[in-house]
Parts: sequence; structure tokens; C-alpha cells
Amino acid sequence: MNHFAKAGDKLTALGTYLAGVVALLDQGSKAWLLDFVMKPPRVVPVTSWFNLVLSWNKGVTFGLFNHVPAWEAWQSYILIAIALVILALLFRWLTQCETLWAALGLGFVMGGAVGNVIDRVRFGAVTDFLDFHIDGWHWYAFNLADSAIVCGICFLALDHLVMARKKG
Repeated sequence: MNHFAKAGDKLTALGTYLAGVVALLDQGSKAWLLDFVMKPPRVVPVTSWFNLVLSWNKGVTFGLFNHVPAWEAWQSYILIAIALVILALLFRWLTQCETLWAALGLGFVMGGAVGNVIDRVRFGAVTDFLDFHIDGWHWYAFNLADSAIVCGICFLALDHLVMARKKG
């Protein structure tokens, strides 16, 4: 049992460290964008399929509920509270995880969530700036935190598939 406790502690530390690094990188990229690139706000073409833009998302994924007047005054507070509860649950899961893939996945998801919560506290909205497009069609603008959350979910799915295969 002692061996597993030490391994679990290392995985918890790794996931927590990764979450911190992701949150710092996310906030650093947003600070760079806001302080240097978007003065004044504009579209910055980087390639024929990628721009830097400045977009504020007050809603959730893909801008859902971005402009809902009925809850606009409380929206940021509600989303911050939900994110903090989810972060607490994810941290609890991290303290119990048994695999590297799960610890990495949880670290990425938690770091991305922390980065976006910091934006909501500071600005009342999440700063999005990565704009991929093709043939006049633009994907929703997103940020490093969003990318980390997606990568983390992929790691968690991979972990689930590997563990299910080992059990089966």
C-alpha cells in the first residue's frame, strides 16, 4: 500500500504542477496579446488559414449563452462558481488517479480551467484570440486554455481506452 501511496502522490504532484504551468502559459499568452499585439484591436493575419484576433467570450463553449440578457448580470459569477466546483472535483480525482495519462489529462484540464477562470475574474469574460479559417469559414476563436482542456480530455479518453483494454 505504501508504494501506491507514493506513486499516487507523485501523480498528484505532476498533475498539479502541469496545471500551474498551463495556467501560467495561458495567462502569459493572453497578456502578450492584450499588452502588445492588440493595441489597437484588429485582425492580424499570420498565415492564409490563421489569424490573431481579440474576442471576448462571456458565455461557455463556442460562445453558447454569450448574449443572454436574462442572466447577463450574474453570468460571470455563475460560471466562475461552476468552474470552481468542477476544479475541486477534478483535483479530488487527481489525488486518486493511478496512471500517468490520467494525471496528465487532469493537469491539462485543470490548468485550462484555471486560466479561463482567471479571465472571468479579471475581465468578466474569457479572452480568445486564435482564429483558424478556411475558404471564408472561421472556427470559433479560442485560446491556449481551451486547447489544453481538449488535449487533457484526449489524454483521459486514451487512459480510459487503455485501462478498459487491460481489464478486458
